Amino acid sequence: MALKRPSWWERRAGLALLALPLSLLFFLVSSIRRRLYRAGLLRSVTLPVPVIVVGNLAAGGSGKTPVVIWLTQALHARGFHPGIVSRGYGGSASGPQRVSADSDPGLVGDEPVLLARRTGFPLWVGRDRVAAAQALLHGSPEVDVIVTDDGLQHYRLGRRAEVVVLNERILGNAWLMPSGPLREPLERLAGVDLIVANGELSPALEARLPRPAVSMTLAPGGFYRLDDPQQHCEASHFPAGRVHALAGIADPERFFASLRSMGLRLASCRAFGDHENFLREDLSVPEGDVLLITEKDAVKCAALAPADCWVLPVDAQIDDAALAPILERLHGSEAA
Repeated sequence: MALKRPSWWERRAGLALLALPLSLLFFLVSSIRRRLYRAGLLRSVTLPVPVIVVGNLAAGGSGKTPVVIWLTQALHARGFHPGIVSRGYGGSASGPQRVSADSDPGLVGDEPVLLARRTGFPLWVGRDRVAAAQALLHGSPEVDVIVTDDGLQHYRLGRRAEVVVLNERILGNAWLMPSGPLREPLERLAGVDLIVANGELSPALEARLPRPAVSMTLAPGGFYRLDDPQQHCEASHFPAGRVHALAGIADPERFFASLRSMGLRLASCRAFGDHENFLREDLSVPEGDVLLITEKDAVKCAALAPADCWVLPVDAQIDDAALAPILERLHGSEAA
């Protein structure tokens, strides 16, 4: 199921203005709900291990998945045994489901399969994140910290720390739903432990932040062949002018720009909605040409892609010092 953003989310006019009363109602309901959880009138479930939520304020992909990979690997390097919980968006599973590197993305979602492949840590998905986290701990008792991919507004799951990934490109008009893409106002950032900026932030947005954001860049790795991941190559391997790019992610243009920055001259660029369910014809290229895809799309394309299809992985580059507030929340300032 591809995700489409309403066009009025980009402007403070037209339908966005007409929907402002609904946005006010949304704000009132969500604020009351959060206050009820903070007051204990709605019950949050506290798990026997600390939970770190990696989320965002806006609907759409902000770059959370690379941050989850970075965070879990950084915690593991410091002696923790992390597990991951995800909603499993785009998957059909309703109850808790364990995810492995070869799980069906149609069942558990594409991002969880990618996380399982990249990290190797125990990972469960479920619409009820509390049930998914409890199932994870039951199946992997060695886990001593859980990182959730998304779920900032899922207050039923108690959390020790919150990380927000901020991508200004998806903030649109910065109004609350349905007038804009925000699930919570920017003022919500005052209560989080770490703000990670995916891309440059405008001076106007930086001025509204309660603390400076930590910068994240997405660094491309080496290409690997989809049907044989042991085969690797550099951009210079591909024939000039016979390379096609495809992306079904939140920001396809960033993927295309990354390929061009590597010196590739693209014959075509095919942009699809986030979590797109591809058809074979979507991936077709002329005989002798090459198709380049994202690592997230690769988990769904193995049976559909042409023979000469290559995948470009990316890694989040974040200063190690950014982990300090998370470690403080887990073990106190002496651990940081």
